[in-house]
Amino acid sequence: MPLAQPDAGLQHYSDHLHMLRRWLSPLEAWLAPYSDGPQGESRLPAVARVALIDADLADPALHGVHAETRAEDDTVWPIAASAAYRWGVTYVIEGSQLGGAVLYQRLAGPLAPHPLRYLRSGAEGPGPRWRSFMLALREGVKSEGEIADACRGACDAFDRILAMR
Repeated sequence: MPLAQPDAGLQHYSDHLHMLRRWLSPLEAWLAPYSDGPQGESRLPAVARVALIDADLADPALHGVHAETRAEDDTVWPIAASAAYRWGVTYVIEGSQLGGAVLYQRLAGPLAPHPLRYLRSGAEGPGPRWRSFMLALREGVKSEGEIADACRGACDAFDRILAMR
């Protein structure tokens, strides 16, 4: 991952954002039409993650930094995916915010004045949202079959982002 470098700078952050955008944009579009499981009525408030990425990429602090131009991920996510599978995919998306908070703490000073909107999880940090997500996941994924399907979704989402490095 671009920000894993010990001397990560703005170019690494830009590369990281471009990679995440290529991964998240198709996932958000795929998840949007569903109204059950993690996209059901009792879901957490939506987070416009791609919009945060776009705002970070447009920030003046990145002026002059080389912009990556690779195409979005062309993975075809299953239209008939079960709610459990989507819980697994969403688990990876939500979990990535925990790592983002750690990166924010490490990089806020060195990459200033860039605001690192995507990595900053709000005033309370990602912990409360993650706890709420895990409670909802436990309610939504219970049977052995659902757990296996959620694991497949999580593995597929994680494998896709790793393939983009």
